[in-house]
Amino acid sequence: MNTYLPKPEDKFTFGLWTVGSTGRDPFGGPVRDPKTPAELVYLLGEVGAYGVNFHDNDLIPIDATPAEEAAIKRDFRKALDETGLVVPMATTNLFGDPVFKDGAFTSNDPKVRAYALQKTMRAIDLGVEFGAKIYVFWGGREGTETDSSKSAVDSIKRTREALNFLCEYNLDKGYGLKFALEAKPNEPRGDIYNSTTGHMLGFIATLDHPEMVGVNPEVAHEHMAGLNFMHGVAQAWEAGKLFHIDLNDQYPGRYDQDLRFGSRDLKAAFYLVKFLEDVGYSGSKHYDAHAYRTEDYEGVKDFARGCMRTYLMLKEKAAQFNADPEIQAILAEINAEDPALAALFGRYSPEKADAIKALDLDRIAIAKRGLKYERLDQLTIDLLLGMRS
Repeated sequence: MNTYLPKPEDKFTFGLWTVGSTGRDPFGGPVRDPKTPAELVYLLGEVGAYGVNFHDNDLIPIDATPAEEAAIKRDFRKALDETGLVVPMATTNLFGDPVFKDGAFTSNDPKVRAYALQKTMRAIDLGVEFGAKIYVFWGGREGTETDSSKSAVDSIKRTREALNFLCEYNLDKGYGLKFALEAKPNEPRGDIYNSTTGHMLGFIATLDHPEMVGVNPEVAHEHMAGLNFMHGVAQAWEAGKLFHIDLNDQYPGRYDQDLRFGSRDLKAAFYLVKFLEDVGYSGSKHYDAHAYRTEDYEGVKDFARGCMRTYLMLKEKAAQFNADPEIQAILAEINAEDPALAALFGRYSPEKADAIKALDLDRIAIAKRGLKYERLDQLTIDLLLGMRS
């Protein structure tokens, strides 16, 4: 384990709720004793992480007294200073407390919606206090079990109203935060609004300050719906909206597993890492995942190291892919441009339209061309399995 060690420039981050998970699940109680936020910062410093992120109540319990809050902040700040870790992102827990049983911003009860805004503004203040530049919104309870209960249109409007309000709060306070919306299809609700990254991108365009708002796509959430995560990330990147990213792994169609990055679908993880590295994504790479319930805290450290190690190994494989002569020769062949057609693409003109309509294109001959995708895919497998030097 002495190779592929993380460096600060890798910007690998973990949430307090990830390495701090006690292993509890719906069918069993905790298997690890809880650690304080400061203790978790020291744990992350030991494994070489760059930063730590938190929900408001990961750091400050919802019913903490002012004296308890001050003590927790003091210890947390001391741990950050001593380890050198930073806090790039913060978020609000709008799903755990019983008051949010029917949603937060989309609740039918105006008192709940007011409390959600109050809690979020205070949590934004807390995140900024510790240096956060990105603020994530995950609407875990923003959905329904029965559509008899609320209007989907009203829920969309309420969400828009809340985000517009919070954007103005951000501007009024001069915080300079970027907001990142995180999609999920279901769990803990039967259905969650804005269930995919694509939904979120469409929704952002309707906000008063779309320039302030992007997305925080998560591997597991898109894989739960059977989608290609890298494609969603690519769409967000092309739109200029990839503000943050959550890395983990997931079997399609299962409950939200939050597995160690790359532990389930190594090929999908490879294409994701290759994309992020090829386009030069420079934001945090946040691991929203959990160690197996079988582990003690030494196992949690193994989990955290494994997440980062796998990314770095796949980063090396991506560079190898880009330098492999046979792979690049196939890519050059299948992506070759036709000089005779190059001038016809791009922005429309009547002349181009007439020229394209007049082309003599032999669709039968074109269709007979083999594209070598089988060979290309097997070369990728060979590379991932260490069979190409």
